Amino acid sequence: MRRARAFFLALLAPLALGQAQPQPRLVPDVSQDQVEIRYSFSGAELLLFGAILYPGGQTPRRPPDVAVVLKGPLERIVLREKEKVAGIWMNVERVRFRSAPAFYAVASSRPLRSLVNERIAAIYELGLDNLQLSPGGGVSADVLRRFEAGLIDLRRRNQLYAEYPGGVVIRQGVLYRARIAIPARVPVGTYTAETFLISDGRVIAGAVREIRIEKLGFEGFVANAAEHWSLTYGIVCVALSLLLGWAASALFQRRYT
Repeated sequence: MRRARAFFLALLAPLALGQAQPQPRLVPDVSQDQVEIRYSFSGAELLLFGAILYPGGQTPRRPPDVAVVLKGPLERIVLREKEKVAGIWMNVERVRFRSAPAFYAVASSRPLRSLVNERIAAIYELGLDNLQLSPGGGVSADVLRRFEAGLIDLRRRNQLYAEYPGGVVIRQGVLYRARIAIPARVPVGTYTAETFLISDGRVIAGAVREIRIEKLGFEGFVANAAEHWSLTYGIVCVALSLLLGWAASALFQRRYT
């Protein structure tokens, strides 16, 4: 909620400073606002597209750039670092992050470094280096930077974090589109697709769409049972394990006696 409020306040900042001239507007859309995960799900590709509406319908001589951010549900995570102590691998450091996005991908018409400065990139969380992970206290700045880099690298290798410089294509300065890959092991939940219109190093317009990723079928039933009826789910799992173990033991005894 605080990030969404900061996002809209930042978009309204030019107007608060007295910038009266009308600005372009974004009309975004997505190829599908609901991704269904079934037993055969092997990944998907989302198409995020839309139009730029200019005041008076006049396209500027130098059209703005576009950046699209697809961000997954926030989650708490604890990272632990292991080291070998006296020949035994042990957890020696740990850092807790209160709100790390489970999925993050950003596509832009040009590399982000050439579009905005570090301050603007940090405000809008443009790029993996500008994610606001909200770490817990009690660790030094050096340790925190190392764990942040480790978390980003781990999720990048799992295809959960990605950057696509040049991944946004703009046609005739009006229509834009971007393709973002969704891996097979993507977390379920509500995702936000944020589109930013950038000109002269400033974000001059923005728009947000929601995308729902959920499990259906038997996988959805199991996930829903584990989340809402955890005690019953655990008892059933233990009972099934005991039943299958007894059945396997009885089968082998009957076969080899």
